[in-house]
Amino acid sequence: MHVIETKNLTKSYGKARGIVDLTLTVEQGEWFGFIGPNGAGKSTTIRTLLGLIFPTSGSAKIFGLDVVTQKEEILKRVGYLPSEALFYPGMKVKDILKFSADLRKTDCSKTAAALCDRLKLDVNRKVDELSFGNRKKVAIVTALQSKPELLILDEPTSGLDPLMQHEFFEIIREYNKEGSTVFVSSHILPEIERNCDRAGVIREGRLIACDSVEALGQSNAKRISLSGDVNVDGLAGIKDICVNGETKSFLYSGDINALIGKLAGCNVKDLTITDPDLDEIFLHFYGNDAKESTGPNTGSYGREEN
Repeated sequence: MHVIETKNLTKSYGKARGIVDLTLTVEQGEWFGFIGPNGAGKSTTIRTLLGLIFPTSGSAKIFGLDVVTQKEEILKRVGYLPSEALFYPGMKVKDILKFSADLRKTDCSKTAAALCDRLKLDVNRKVDELSFGNRKKVAIVTALQSKPELLILDEPTSGLDPLMQHEFFEIIREYNKEGSTVFVSSHILPEIERNCDRAGVIREGRLIACDSVEALGQSNAKRISLSGDVNVDGLAGIKDICVNGETKSFLYSGDINALIGKLAGCNVKDLTITDPDLDEIFLHFYGNDAKESTGPNTGSYGREEN
């Protein structure tokens, strides 16, 4: 069963591009990753799926229901975690959680208490007094306490310390094993690589790749590391060159025979050829565009504006 299905989904903001002809499906029980740098269209996609904004053209369905005309029925079955959560000022955490549960007309008190305990969240504090990370915990509990069939998570771990990130993913794994479908947008590629069944890569509003995480990693690109008196200048297909003394490392998508021929005339001391990880595959798809959005050695790709 397709839990999420879009066909040629397009959202334009006047002359500005949002998403263009986005066609994808997410199956029941799947953990799907949605990746791209800031401005690629991830949050626009999520807002359209939730009916927060209307598509310009194309269609989107969740549980077979139209996101425009049947939004209320859809939202009863969805838990949404925004990248930045805002709450009514002056309210205590416990009141926010009850308010959220009351909107769904569901008693979520037992599940909420268990989640708060695992996330070390003090329910008696006012939300105004909380750090960004603790406000994120409140948003997590409000999204999960009703045990929804579909979780839509937008940059879910921003603001959480490493211990809480680990606990968060343990919780999501439990929900997924119990049958919840997970759709997660993230700039932190190792999170996608460790947890997702499939992933889609979006660039300038268009889906440019969609496959299992394993298959995405099996591109024709290779990570090459070599040392010695080596010159690979002029060789086509090289990206992301790193130089450390005599050692050069780069992502290579060219003809392997051309590389070997180039190296044959060099004094090569050591040569290693490996499959790239998802971070490097991302750079393979994006080239310099991704590096401009990336902090040094973080595996994290900025904050999205649309």
